[in-house]
Amino acid sequence: MTRLLPGVLAMAAIVVASNIGVQYIIADGWLTYGAFTYPLAFLVNDVMNRVYGTDAARKVVFAGFVTGVICSLIGSQVMGEFGPLVTLRIAIASGSAFLIAHLIDLVIFNRLRDQAWWRAPLASTLVGSTIDTAIFFSLAFAAAFTFIEPANDVSWANEALPLFGFGPELPYWVGLAIADYGVKLMIGLAALVPFRVLVHKTITKSA
Repeated sequence: MTRLLPGVLAMAAIVVASNIGVQYIIADGWLTYGAFTYPLAFLVNDVMNRVYGTDAARKVVFAGFVTGVICSLIGSQVMGEFGPLVTLRIAIASGSAFLIAHLIDLVIFNRLRDQAWWRAPLASTLVGSTIDTAIFFSLAFAAAFTFIEPANDVSWANEALPLFGFGPELPYWVGLAIADYGVKLMIGLAALVPFRVLVHKTITKSA
């Protein structure tokens, strides 16, 4: 378990930082700081998977999930301008997206681990990020899932607005999802460099 501690701590730190960062809106309301920290969770997942295997990486994922649940519980008790910082819908969406996306990331990575070094982390991160974004934003804001928490008014997220202020009109939450997904893709590509470096250093140190 000691060998997994760096991964567990890194994953927990990213989840906590993302839960804090999501409270701060930037880019004219289309992004939050959390959008730039959360994708690093896929990097941690993939490094642990490459170095220690799927079972070890799965333990790190569950550690991140538990950390996220704790953050949601704390956030649900903190009152903001429009109510609790974390609503039931947000908590369900966040937990479901994280767990499902990262477990699928593990499966894809494992299937591609014997191919070129970059294919497994790239493919697993891209697919995981796509699933994460789709699950979170739809469960959290789409009108179709109002039944999850009928008392939570998300009409503001379903208001049709020009995408990024100049594109076609779409529900606001769809624009948020597109912006978030774009950041995930950019960081996922950039993360190939630290993935290569961290894997090499960890394996060398363990040898």
